[in-house]
Amino acid sequence: MASERDIVGVVPVKDMSLAKTRLSGRYTPGFRRGLAEAMLDDVLAALIGSGVLADVALVTIDPVARAMARKWGARVIEDGARDGHTGAVVAAGRRLCATHAGMLTVPGDIPLATAAEVQLLVEGHAAVPAFSIVPAHDGRGSNAVVMTPMMAVPLAFGNDSFEPHVAAARRQGIEPRIVRMAGIGLDVDHPDDLTSFMAAPSPTRTWAFLAEQGLVAALTPSPDRAVAS
Repeated sequence: MASERDIVGVVPVKDMSLAKTRLSGRYTPGFRRGLAEAMLDDVLAALIGSGVLADVALVTIDPVARAMARKWGARVIEDGARDGHTGAVVAAGRRLCATHAGMLTVPGDIPLATAAEVQLLVEGHAAVPAFSIVPAHDGRGSNAVVMTPMMAVPLAFGNDSFEPHVAAARRQGIEPRIVRMAGIGLDVDHPDDLTSFMAAPSPTRTWAFLAEQGLVAALTPSPDRAVAS
């Protein structure tokens, strides 16, 4: 098993003023910024609350994201922050490989991720070399990747990155561990994703934000979430 002291969580966060452009046909820039902030808060709650990560780092130059990192006690890395999702994660990997044996990377738009899922994903990750991956709910994207060593497999995130990542791991002689998780698997990128998220109440800051915006009728948190925002 990989030691919990050796895995660092990495979250790339782009300029929130440009967040969720695929929702722009229905929602204002202010709404999209607020949604992105709420989702990132939920992701950080899950990562920090899991108790299995040695550190958490946000790769960003966004001032709101930097403030949220301070709130949660996460570090901020600016290297690669302007280079897209893949560039940000790769830059963080290069920066952190000297101090950590492995990396868990997730996007900032998976608000149903829970501390329990993160714990299960990391604690089930095998000894080096190893590659664990959680596909997006549509089976196309890569919503979480755990790698030991840090740069064990070349990464290239995008809408259809899951199968290429599985193939890339096998080319490195690593049989990937594929883990399907309901919370981590739901990334909110399109209007249909937002509809799926709102299908059931959740004790998340994202649900609270949507309730404040009048998009859901009620907010009914359940007691079983490991960390509340």
